[in-house]
Amino acid sequence: MNEILKDDLLKPPRIGDIVEGKIIGKERGALFLDLGAIGTGIIYGKEFFEEKDKLKNLKMGDKIFAKITELKNEKGFIELSLSGASRELAFDLLRQKKEKDEIFKVKILGANKGGLISEVSGIPAFLPVSQLSSEHYPRVEGGETIKILQELQKFVGEELPVKILDFSQTDSQIILSEKATILDKKRETLKKYQVGEVVEGEITGVTDFGAFMKFDDLEGLIHISELDWKIIEDPTEIVKVGDKLKAKIIEIQNERVSLSLKALKKDPWEGIEEKYQKGDFVSGKVTKINPFGAFVQITPEIQGLCHISEFEGGRIEDFLKIGEEYKFQILLIDEKNHKMSLKLVK
Repeated sequence: MNEILKDDLLKPPRIGDIVEGKIIGKERGALFLDLGAIGTGIIYGKEFFEEKDKLKNLKMGDKIFAKITELKNEKGFIELSLSGASRELAFDLLRQKKEKDEIFKVKILGANKGGLISEVSGIPAFLPVSQLSSEHYPRVEGGETIKILQELQKFVGEELPVKILDFSQTDSQIILSEKATILDKKRETLKKYQVGEVVEGEITGVTDFGAFMKFDDLEGLIHISELDWKIIEDPTEIVKVGDKLKAKIIEIQNERVSLSLKALKKDPWEGIEEKYQKGDFVSGKVTKINPFGAFVQITPEIQGLCHISEFEGGRIEDFLKIGEEYKFQILLIDEKNHKMSLKLVK
């Protein structure tokens, strides 16, 4: 900042410039600054009273930064704004922090359903839920907004390490990221692992879409579809927080790790074409009905689909009820793609 001000001394002053001045006089409701070669500045009126709490502690000879708001008033002084300079200097500081990719701490002042509220150098700042570290991400079953807000409110008053993700000087808004502070470390750790490896860890969270497992300072997601070969509605049927288990890495993408439990279990579809053939009659229980058909449980781990096209002339619900058992005929069986097509025997 000082280098910029030195360069500006060679140029004629302009409205909006940030200048440094030495206090040479104080009056009731006014402060006078020696601005060197460009003249004498004054902070008074509205600009003085808005910043009077800051100005009252200043002494003769103290140096401060101010922003030029008027080049020459009726008394020949350059009118200045302390608040304008503070804002400009604050955004200059933000630019430096962002360019240096600096990690710093902020105090959490509030929370809403979208994230955490803070400030940096007096400017409002927001830390979205999506930018929280995996450790602090609110894992709420069902994704209920009220419960998410309750979890976020626990951080009010705490300090969190963050980086500046983005900011707008026009809108006076800063977007922060806690997740970005650990990305470099996470990338280095991830280099040790490859898709296909088996890792051991602990379940740290369970949601309606799956479970999170921590291993070696990393955390991966086991999607609900990767918890077991059978179709499940509630992940807590398979895992609970605190469970220690092994999982297989099935994908590493953009610092995200996807894990699978079912990949370590015997594939129930293996050899199924030796047990069942096209045309066979089987009994099965209806587990789910959706717009394109009904899912039918043939064994605890094998489900087939009775497509909606098999119910011409009526709704599926007119023929089948969830939880009831019916007789079906196998129309197609595909071991490789884990598919079984069924027809209701009427």
